[in-house]
Formats: sequence, structure tokens, C-alpha cells
Amino acid sequence: MAGVAADAVASTAEDREPQREAMPGLESQRRQIENSESGRERPLQAGESWFLVEQHWYKQWEVYVQGGDQDSSTFPGCINNAKLFEDQVNWNLKKGLVEGEDYVLLPAAAWHYLVSWYGLKHGQPPIERKVVELPGIQKVEVYPVELLLFQHSDMGTPHTAQFSHTDSLDLVLHTARERFLASPQEETRLWIKHSDGSFERLCNTHVTVLDARLKTGQVIVMETRNKDGAWPSAKQYVMKSVSKEDEDFQGQPGVCGLTNLGNTCFMNSALQCLSNVPQLTEYFLNNRYLEELNFCNPLGMKGEIAEAYADLVKQAWSGHHCSIVPHVFKTKVGHFASQFLGYQQHDSQELLSFLLDGLHEDLNRVKKKEYVELCDAAGRPDQEVAQEAWQNHKRRNNSVIVDTFHGLFKSTLVCPDCGNVSVTFDPFCYLSVPLPVSPKRVMEVFYVSMDPRRKPEQHRLIVPKKGKISDLCVALSKHTGVQPDRMMVADVFSHRFYKIYQLEDSLNSILDRDDIFIYEVSARAGTGEGIREDVVLPIYLRERSPARDFNNSYYGLMLFGHPLLLSVPRDRLTWDALYHILLYRLSRYVARPSSDDEDDGDEKGDTENKGNIAKSGQTAGGSLQDPGPEQAGPSSGVVGRNRAPADNSPGPSNWPQRSRRKQLFTLQTVNSNGTSDRMTFSEDGHAQPYIAIDWEPEMKKRYYDEVEAEGFVKHECVSYVLKKAPVRLQECIELFTTVETLEKENPWYCPNCKQHQLATKKLDLWMLPEILIIHLKRFSYTKFSREKLDILVEFPIRDLDLSEFIIKPRSESDPDLYKYDLIAVSNHYGGLRDGHYTTFACNKDSGQWHYFDDNSVSPVTEDEVESKAAYVLFYQRQDVARRLRSQPDLSGPPEPPACGSPPSSESMDVN
Repeated sequence: MAGVAADAVASTAEDREPQREAMPGLESQRRQIENSESGRERPLQAGESWFLVEQHWYKQWEVYVQGGDQDSSTFPGCINNAKLFEDQVNWNLKKGLVEGEDYVLLPAAAWHYLVSWYGLKHGQPPIERKVVELPGIQKVEVYPVELLLFQHSDMGTPHTAQFSHTDSLDLVLHTARERFLASPQEETRLWIKHSDGSFERLCNTHVTVLDARLKTGQVIVMETRNKDGAWPSAKQYVMKSVSKEDEDFQGQPGVCGLTNLGNTCFMNSALQCLSNVPQLTEYFLNNRYLEELNFCNPLGMKGEIAEAYADLVKQAWSGHHCSIVPHVFKTKVGHFASQFLGYQQHDSQELLSFLLDGLHEDLNRVKKKEYVELCDAAGRPDQEVAQEAWQNHKRRNNSVIVDTFHGLFKSTLVCPDCGNVSVTFDPFCYLSVPLPVSPKRVMEVFYVSMDPRRKPEQHRLIVPKKGKISDLCVALSKHTGVQPDRMMVADVFSHRFYKIYQLEDSLNSILDRDDIFIYEVSARAGTGEGIREDVVLPIYLRERSPARDFNNSYYGLMLFGHPLLLSVPRDRLTWDALYHILLYRLSRYVARPSSDDEDDGDEKGDTENKGNIAKSGQTAGGSLQDPGPEQAGPSSGVVGRNRAPADNSPGPSNWPQRSRRKQLFTLQTVNSNGTSDRMTFSEDGHAQPYIAIDWEPEMKKRYYDEVEAEGFVKHECVSYVLKKAPVRLQECIELFTTVETLEKENPWYCPNCKQHQLATKKLDLWMLPEILIIHLKRFSYTKFSREKLDILVEFPIRDLDLSEFIIKPRSESDPDLYKYDLIAVSNHYGGLRDGHYTTFACNKDSGQWHYFDDNSVSPVTEDEVESKAAYVLFYQRQDVARRLRSQPDLSGPPEPPACGSPPSSESMDVN
């Protein structure tokens, strides 16, 4: 045997590469490859390399090392992965290989050990794969992404290259440069060609292949800058996204919708407002932005936001689209502002704020910002301090956004202790003005009396906005005469109690859309001798399914009707008593059986007690004679004889049916949702008992009057029309400039006192911009409440005069600087949790107002613009409007090359 082993070793010697280190013992090999920290059993780590080894070879190696004989004939020879490849030329991996059947995976250290001990078949490349971290899982990427690389000047023959999902686009670009022999001096960039023939630039080469959503078979084009400095893709052409039937479409430039990509109406609304700012749109249409793109600004976005916005403006104002899809812009925004990732609803003003800041930094003419120390007035004249503040601002911030949207206000802080006054002048891009908020709140509730003859009443109550549930009861008490302590408040949803409130709970937890029921109950537990404590039982109504194959389980029961809060004396808490009390309370819409409907009940033991309510699932028995209000009214009950102790007895099957008359319904203890039966409930007060009234369909049909049960009456207070008085826009601005005291969460550090103080603060307008954006703060977020204010704000379409709010000394020519005309409005419809954004905007060329609702656009009149939905207002200064009208080259349509084609920075022309 020793000679055979020697021959086997000799026969494979020529296949093995020279070993770089001595081969350790077989047991040591096994431990290093399979069990050590560098072996197969080690956990995967994202980014590291693992290697594929052909399964047959590896199994042979396992037999060899387990045999314990280094001279054995089972010696595996050098590693041979030939069975894993489709060919011996390109060394492409076969499709559909399965781990454990075709190959095993080894970490890099284990692989290198095996290669150093046994060698690798001559000419074979190692099959190295990376561990990628996909959503929710880490895995070895056996099949990487195979990309087809093309050169822009030659779209004939592709070069195939494989990349891991974790490889960056830098590696893709580097590989393409090597394949196409680009010289180090040549500047290159990448494009991705989509299946519809359109192209998209891969701007950020630092993202991974996975983040860029590149897939196998994707066409990647490398573009090389021309010697004259232009990009070949700058050749303008008709957008490929335009369908053939729309190629000849010619509409009014700017009257173009934006497709909703999924809760992106907030973005569309902000974009439509900004697109209808004349001077900003002309700036992009006339390509003046190309000279001012700032790619090195660390606070900017490498020019990508400006380029993406320019793309949208040029398409919208080309006149060749009735609607465009802002997908690239949405992707850019999500890339630079993670809060806008995904497709959740957001705020149009927040998006607008981000966009204005992003455009400013991308177009900032200041390439290197110098340090500027902020100086306090220190008693100097306002004129001097304001001019210094504006100059300092322009030294670091100089862009078309600053020229168009930035103004200056004066901020005055006064220390309450030492009286120190701090005056600064700060730039602003928009004004966020508060709306007058009423301290009162109107709430609609349904009042349910203990008198079964009275229908529920709808009431409209005025309560303190920061009040408690007890305030709601006090307000209702004034209408009903019932004492507040005899009321319980509940939120009813889907035939069940969503929440039963305590008197000390805040009213903020109740939304306007909630269905609030207030029930009259008996007096609460007293401390005096002889005063009886009552138990308040939540009562649900359920109907049994006609199919009786559910084994009487709750799956065959469905909730219906309005639930009830019922007062029952604790010492009369029996099923018989509860049954009679419920008959009395439901008598308005539940009929009693006639004598013809009587049943011959079980006469035996009819004097026995039917069980205490602490038992589960009891069926009420006993006489159905009307106990009368005194005996079985809501605040009393039928006395049960020989009250049974509370225990954990099984369900209704243990309780005999002894009723003498037909039972209308059965009673069952259930959970708070009314969906599952409970065997028992505690009487110690820690667990609230819930009772379900279960109806058979036939019994419900005969004795339950659904129309009467759902009926209610309106109290006279409901007819009162509570109108919210409209608010003038000037009132909101006046409130913005009112003195206020800083909150505890945001104190001011007084340099004189050397400590934080709750100073008084006042803002005054000093200088107004060409375009004044006024944000109406309809969404109120405080530590007490969250709400949207649906107050009508009356704002003028023309001649908004803000001169009364400007504190800067005026000259004779200044009044023109304070009069504005409206040009756009961002609207919000709905509440806090949901809503929809639209836009009113005035076209700069035609002067016609249009209503933009995502991809739908329709003309409107000026009278339709003002509404309660107005959220962000765009005003243009009148002197600026006159200046633009006097410059036909700026106010008229752009030159044909600029408006008849897509932006050169994001388009590709491939022959």
C-alpha cells in the first residue's frame, strides 16, 4: 500500500503548483479549514472574500484528512474547479450551481491554506466572491453583476465585466477606462442605458452597484470629454421619453403637470411654485446656471440638485410636454436629504426650504467661504449694523437664490434680569408667520341617557383646547342637567370601545374625527355607610353566524350596533339580574316576546340561583316579567338568591337552561375587543369586565329593531353655526413681529449675566426680497397638542403693501419696494396624518392662472385662488415685475435650442 500511495503522489506531482509552505498534519489541516476562526464555520462579514471549491474535490479532501494517512491513495491532488466553469477560455461560471451539491464556500484564509498545500490547477483562475449585505441578509455573492461596457463613440462591440453588488461605481469607471485604453489625462464619466432607450447619468461614483440598482445585462456607456471641453452628450435632441403620438405636441410653456410617483404631491406642489418664479426660471432657461455651478462647495450637492432642477424646468417650459415624470429629481432629493427617501408624505414647505438651500449652495458664486465673525450692534446705528450684516452675508453667500429670495430682518433680545439689549440683523429666505389660534375647541359628542325611552342626543360643545375630559363633561352637563360625575366618556370605533377615558385625561388625545359617546351612569362608589357601589359594565352586541359549525366559538360571532356602558349594583351582579336590566335598557328597540312565543322551560329547580356573573358565559334565566324601573332599572338589579362564589368553572355547558320563556339573547364575558370569550373576570377591580349580548339571527330579526337602535336626535346646540372668522394676512405678519418670551427649551445666553435667560424677542422686517415667500404655519405642534388650523387667511392677489412693517428709514423711492403681487400658492387639503398638495400659479408669459394637481393642469380665475387650503404664498415685488416686462429677451420665450430640447447635462445622444 505504501508503494501505491507513493505512485499516486508522484502521478499528481506534475499537476500541483510548488507549495509555499510545508503541509501540516491531516488533523491540523482539518481544524484549520473547517473549525478554526479562519475556517468554513466562521460567520460571514460584509465585504470580505470567499472562494468556491468544487464539491467533488472537497469531499475527496475530507476523506483524505479523515483517514489520517498522509500516504493514502485518497490524496485529492491539486484543486480543480473545472466542473464549475462553462468553458476554459472566458472561465464563466455555470448557471444554476448549488452550494453543497456543486461547490463549497471557503473564507479567504482557508482557501489560501489549501492552495499553499495542494496548489491550483494550472491556468484556472480562483473563483473569488464577496459577501454582500442585502436587506435582511448577508450572503456570498456567487453570481456577481455582469455589465456590458460600451464607449460612447463606438456602440458596436461591448466589453463584459463582472462586479460585486458591493463594488463602487469608481471600480466600474476604472475598469471601463482600462478596457477602452483611456489616457490618464482624459476625463470620463458613466451613463446607464435603460431598456426604453433613455439614458441616465451615474453622477455619484461612490455609491455601490447595489445602490445604483445596476443589474446583469445592463448597458453602461463611458463618455469621454472632447478636446474643446464639451461633452459629446451635450448634443441636444428630442426627449426619448416622448411617445410618438406626443412628438408633435405643442402647448403653452410652463403649463405642464408633474406625475405623482407615490405621495410626492408635496414635491410637485413646491416645484410648480418655484417653476413659476419668472427670474429664476429665465436664469435656468437661458443657461446662465452653467457658468455658476459650484462642484466643490462642501455644503452643496456637487451641482446635482441644480442640474436636476434645470432638467425639470427645461422640460416643463419646452412646450412639448403636457406632463413629465420627476423621477430623477426625486432620486436626487432622496440621495442628499434622507428625510425625503421613500414615498412617505412630507411637507411642501420643508421640501421648498431644502430645495432653495440646495440650489443656493450648488450655485454659490463664492467658491471658498471666508470666516466671518457675527457682530452685535453694541449701540451702533441700525443702518450701519444692517449694512455690515448684509455685506458679511454676501461674502459667504452670493447666488441667484440670494439675489431673488433673501431679505433681512432685525432681531432684538432683551434680558429680563439685567436689561441687556442684543440687536442683530439676520438674513431670511422666507417668512413663517403664525396664525391666530383660538383657546377654545368645538367637539361633537353623542349623549346616551340612562332613560331607555330617550334616543341618543348629538351635542356640539365648546371646551378649552388644553382641557381635560372633565371639562367635556361639565360642558355637556350645562345642556343635559346631569351632573358631570354621572358621566363616562368613551371613543367608539367599529362597534366596540376603542378607549374609555378617565376624567383627568387630556382632550388632546381625542381627534375631531373620533366618535365620542358620553354615557350617563349611576353615582360612583361612596364612602358613607349604606351607599352601594355600582359596577359599570361595557356591553357589546354580537350576532351569531347562520353557519353553526364553529362549535359556538367567537369565530361565528360578529359585532354590530352601538356598545353600551351599563351601571349594575355590585351586590346584585348576577346573570338573571343583568339579563332583566338589559331588557329594560334595550326596551326602546328590543321587543318582548308575546304569549304565543312562550317556551315550556325546565320547571325543576326554578328557584335555584342561575349563577354569579363572575362565572363565564352564563345564560340568563328566570322570569321575563317586567321588573319595572324600581326593580330592574339601570341603577338597580334583580336580587339573586344564594349568590354563587366566583371561581373558574368551565363555560356555559355546566349551567342548566331553566328559563320559562323564550330567551332573546345569551350573555358572555369577553375581552375588550369582543372577539374572544373569557372564562372569568376578576372582581378586585384590576380587570374591567366586558359583556357581550349574543343574538341568534332569527331572534335578532324578530325582536331587534335596527332602525330604532341606530336612531338619534340632534340637540338644539348642533344647529348653531360656529363660523371661524377669516384672518387677514397682515394680521399674521403683525403677529410675527410681536414681542414674545423665549421658551424654557430655547433660552438665550446673556453675555452680560453670563447665564441662559428667558429673554423677550422681537423680529422686525428691515429689507424685503424680490420674491417674498410667506409660509402660513397651519400645522401647530406643541407639547400639549398637534393640529391643523383650517382658518381662512385673506390674502390680496394684487397690491400687498408691507410698508407698515418695514422699520428701515425710507426715501421717496422706497415705497415701490414694499408692494407685491401674488404669483403662486401651495395648497394643502386634509389633516395632520394625511392630505394632498396642489398649486395655483400665474404663468409668466401669458399671465393666466392655472391649477396644478399633479399631472392635471387646468386654467382658473383669480377669484378661485383664495381658499382655506392656502399654505405657502409666493409674492413678486412690483418693481421687479415692471423690470422683467421691459426686458423682452428675458421675459419672452427662450431661444429655440434652450427650450426645444432637454438639458445637455443629463441627456445622451448615441449613434
